[in-house]
Amino acid sequence: MAVTLTESAAERVRQMLAKRGRGVGMRVGVKKSGCAGYSYVVDYADEVGPDDEVFESHGAKVVVSRKDLEFIDGMTLDYVKENLLNEGFQFNNPNVKDSCGCGESFSI
Repeated sequence: MAVTLTESAAERVRQMLAKRGRGVGMRVGVKKSGCAGYSYVVDYADEVGPDDEVFESHGAKVVVSRKDLEFIDGMTLDYVKENLLNEGFQFNNPNVKDSCGCGESFSI
């Protein structure tokens, strides 16, 4: 079981944490939402709880609750900068079977 960051995503996580001045990594999870069923939740991870798994890639940590891991196991997060106005995390999740037309939610 693993969630990994590309080098670009890891660099962005390190930058965000440095600017914020605290945190152990990035927390990634899912919530029921949208027309396809689930959407991703991304936040700062200030601590690691007893029900969390921690994955490290390129010097940055991703914290995932065990209950969410089944939905995102094997996922790679990338950080894509297409132009000055369009940048963000891209979720490459091998578990996704379908996604909604707007790209905001997915089903497993």
